Amino acid sequence: MRQPRTCTLAQLIDRAATLAASGSRTLLGITGAPGVGKSTLASALALALGPERAVVVPMDGFHLDQRVLDWWGRADRKGAPDTFDADGFVALLSRLRVGEDGHTVWAPRFDRDLEQPIAGAIEVPGAVPLVIVEGNYLLFDGPWRTVAHLLTESWFLAPPESLRQERLVARHVRHGRSPEAARAWALGPDQANADAIAATASRADHIVTLIDIDDEKRHLGPLR
Repeated sequence: MRQPRTCTLAQLIDRAATLAASGSRTLLGITGAPGVGKSTLASALALALGPERAVVVPMDGFHLDQRVLDWWGRADRKGAPDTFDADGFVALLSRLRVGEDGHTVWAPRFDRDLEQPIAGAIEVPGAVPLVIVEGNYLLFDGPWRTVAHLLTESWFLAPPESLRQERLVARHVRHGRSPEAARAWALGPDQANADAIAATASRADHIVTLIDIDDEKRHLGPLR
C-alpha cells in the first residue's frame, strides 16, 4: 500500500469546497475500515460547507433488516459485504450522480440505537452540488464494483491501527455492548471486514491520515 498523506481537517475542507464548486453534481467517497472516522469526517465536512453545498449519504442506510439477517443466519457477522443491499446502494448513487433533473432524492439512514435502516430519512435536494458518500465498501468488487465509477473522487482513511481499534471498541460500548463484548466484536467480525477493506486502499484517489480533527471540528464554522 502506498504511503498515506497526512492532512488536517482544514485542508480536506478546502478540497471538498473545490469539489462543490465544480459546477456539476459531485460525489465524494470516504471509505476505510470500521472505526477509521468516516462518519466523523463526513459530518465535519458537511458542517463546514453548509447544507446548501453538501449532504452526507452513508452506505449504512443499506444494511439489511435484522430479521432478514437472522433468517439467513448472518446476524453474527453483521457489517460484512453480504449483509447490505449493494444493488440498492448502487441504484441510489446512480440517481444522485445525475442529479435527477434538479429534483430531491431521499436516501435511507441507519439508526444505531435501533440497529435498523430507516427509509427516506435523508433529503438530498437537487441543487446541492456535493454529496459526501461514506462507507466501508466503496472500492469493493462484486456487486459493489460500480460504486467507484460513480464517485468523482475517493478518500481512503488510514489512521494508526491502535487508534482505529480503540475508537471502534468505544463506539460499541456507547451503543450498549459491554467492554468485553465490544472488544470481541471489534477483534472478530469487524477485524475480518477491516482486513478485506484494507486490500482496496490502492484503488482510492487519496489515502489519508487525518490529524487534529477533534480539536479543529469544535472551532470550525461554515466556510464562506
